[in-house]
Amino acid sequence: MRYSNISGAIIFLLFICWSPILTAQNTGQALWLNVNGAIGPAINDYLQRGFDKAIEQNSQVIILQLDTPGGLDASMREIIRSIIASPVPVAVFVSPSGARAASAGTYILYAGHIAAMAPATNLGAATPVQIGGFPGSPDKDMFDRSRDSNEEETQLADPMSNKIINDAVAYIRGLAQMRGRNAEWAEKAVRQAASLTAEEALENGVIDLIAENIPDLLAKIDGRTVNVLGNSRTLSTQHISIEHFEPDWRTRLLAIITDPNIAYILMLLGIYALIFEFSNPGMIFPGVVGAVCLVLALFAFQVLPINYAGLALLLFGIAFMLAEVFVPSFGALGIGGMIAFVIGSVMLLDTGVPGYGVSIPLIVTFALLSAAFFLLVLGMAIKARQRPVVSGAEHIIHCTGEVLNDFSGQGWVRVQGERWEAQASTPLKRGERVRVVAIDGLVLKVEPYSNKATQFMED
Repeated sequence: MRYSNISGAIIFLLFICWSPILTAQNTGQALWLNVNGAIGPAINDYLQRGFDKAIEQNSQVIILQLDTPGGLDASMREIIRSIIASPVPVAVFVSPSGARAASAGTYILYAGHIAAMAPATNLGAATPVQIGGFPGSPDKDMFDRSRDSNEEETQLADPMSNKIINDAVAYIRGLAQMRGRNAEWAEKAVRQAASLTAEEALENGVIDLIAENIPDLLAKIDGRTVNVLGNSRTLSTQHISIEHFEPDWRTRLLAIITDPNIAYILMLLGIYALIFEFSNPGMIFPGVVGAVCLVLALFAFQVLPINYAGLALLLFGIAFMLAEVFVPSFGALGIGGMIAFVIGSVMLLDTGVPGYGVSIPLIVTFALLSAAFFLLVLGMAIKARQRPVVSGAEHIIHCTGEVLNDFSGQGWVRVQGERWEAQASTPLKRGERVRVVAIDGLVLKVEPYSNKATQFMED
């Protein structure tokens, strides 16, 4: 019994001594954020809230899994500012195999506290291109992933393009120097749209390591020291858990609204619904739907890099096609409006970034539908309004009838097969033809029908 008590006490003491170590090994958490697609306002919003959650729950590390063809400059810079200001280390991981960090993704990879890639991935092609809008506006700077050059340095003709390129070079070199990565190749990626595979990036000092997957990444960065907000921090990631932060309904809704094709459709639906409501006051439903669609479209265009000249042309095109209904121009306004509509739609969001341009087939479809809507539907509606009334009390006026009995002052007539009480200022005889000139309740005011009246009506 004595030996059992002693052994139990030893086990208890060992448990007390080792429990803090075991607990330390299993404490901590890695927050996993997954970016798959073009960098834009929805991705930016998703990452901002992911960073906030990581800070709130005191995560050990943020894993930013990246697979992107590029994106919008404004959204990219917001993401990079959040990475630099994050008190939680951010490991940017280009994964899975076959993924890429092209264009804007290259800048984000350089900004990470740890830069990692999976095998068979690539990065680069980070040349910026300004395509419309107001010169110098950051919201109008896009990243073209398709530019390639064999020259040692890209030669640009105009000063504004040189200014954009030099700004991008300084930006990515600053990120490279801050993280201790290859700044020369970073400049080459901007000026010559150079690209590297994962193995080449590791050899050239562009990234820190290659990992097969996220558990392999956590194992390889365990014990690595990184600089976070000016302070050195040693990572302990060997035994931490992984939490995947998925996009919620807000991010999904923002992604749908800020899709250029969806925003384009919402704008046109809003305009057409409001036009229909104004032409048919009191229907309410088209007005409500139109207002909601237009507000959503305006919100999307607020965060998207739209070309205001293209927007103006699009609106002028709609106005010209609408004017064709009211102004006889022998098709000039309608054809000109359709041309302006198509050109404006093409110019509206020509970013060169996959996922951030209006589809050409969609533009052509809406151009034809718009022309049909204005030239046919509204035209037929207005012509129908201009036709003479064929029912109701108004139709009775100017109709002809037959006197049923002799009377002077008030008597009976037959109009359109019905018996009506009538008043006349002159005596009328039975069988005489009369014409209705007015109606007062259920009493018709008539006058003798003559060839002169017929001629007057025909004129």
